[in-house]
Amino acid sequence: MMLWAILAAMTGAAIFALLWPLSHGRTEGFADVADARSLYRSQLKEIDRDLARNLIGVGEAEAARAEAARRLLRAANDEERPAGETEPSLRRRRASSALMLSVVPLFALLVYGLYGSPDLPDQPLAARLEKAGPHQDFAIILARMEAHLAANPADARGWSLLAPIYLRQGRFDEAAKAFAAAVRYGKPDTDLLAGLGEARILEAGGVVTADARDALAEAVKLDPKNARARYYLAIAKEQDGDGEAAVASLQQLLADAPPEADWTASVRARIEQIQGDAGRKAVAALPEAERQQAIRGMVDGLAARLAEGGGTLPEWTRLIRARSVLGDKPAALAAVKTARERLAQDAAALAAIDALANELALKETAP
Repeated sequence: MMLWAILAAMTGAAIFALLWPLSHGRTEGFADVADARSLYRSQLKEIDRDLARNLIGVGEAEAARAEAARRLLRAANDEERPAGETEPSLRRRRASSALMLSVVPLFALLVYGLYGSPDLPDQPLAARLEKAGPHQDFAIILARMEAHLAANPADARGWSLLAPIYLRQGRFDEAAKAFAAAVRYGKPDTDLLAGLGEARILEAGGVVTADARDALAEAVKLDPKNARARYYLAIAKEQDGDGEAAVASLQQLLADAPPEADWTASVRARIEQIQGDAGRKAVAALPEAERQQAIRGMVDGLAARLAEGGGTLPEWTRLIRARSVLGDKPAALAAVKTARERLAQDAAALAAIDALANELALKETAP
């Protein structure tokens, strides 16, 4: 009943807002006609004074008096006009009022009857969360977890479950706070500390901050084999400018990795990136002649390694492009041919090799 009372009050307020302008007639120009007459008489006297001072001519004075007289007559007519509104306008206003009073509520009820759910009981959020069951969607699960932790901020288990969710969603700031709460209220845990360090790194845009390093070091202290913490500590060494130490740490991480680990490819890629960056920096610092010789040596080394078998698409692409840049077109053609043979089972890789060959004017290698 309270809902219906509120709706009725809102409807009445809307109708009142519509009818209010119709309930007021035309307003007069002056609240008191006598004031208007006094004003016009003062204007006549002012005209006479200006004429006596020769400020205006006789013709201008007569025109001004005629205008003032017309205003006096208009004011007198306004005073004698009967107050109120005419019968036709009154009937129109009453008809408009009746139309609004009847049509607006009926239209609102019609729309609510078509699209509303008057028989549906109230469903507070807490009740919906309790009845959601095992098939509740993820948003409701997350809302339930957040509501629980808002009421129980010292629940370390809840924070440990919520933190990885925030991390996967890219909410790094909230993930760091959740991991920190899980560490603060729970027992020392190497995975939580590693997660805290990762969240702080991602929050800082990939920079291993001092706070992140402290959390990672504590994680390794609890578990020297924690792969995630060891990886980011190696990246910290790279960011400190010690590329050799970073590569050594990552290589040791690969050596300790279990056979089924799915993260080893990412570690190898990072090692190659660090070594490549270090090599490019070292080559760039050499004199021109030595730099060209060093570049050729690296390209020849890559070619020799790929000649032994295998090779990925990025490696073959790097070799083909390097041969072409060095002006050794026969070697580039040979590399394209070998790459097509090695990657024959990968349609996407073949398409990429063909595109590279077209770009470098090595089209004759296409079968």
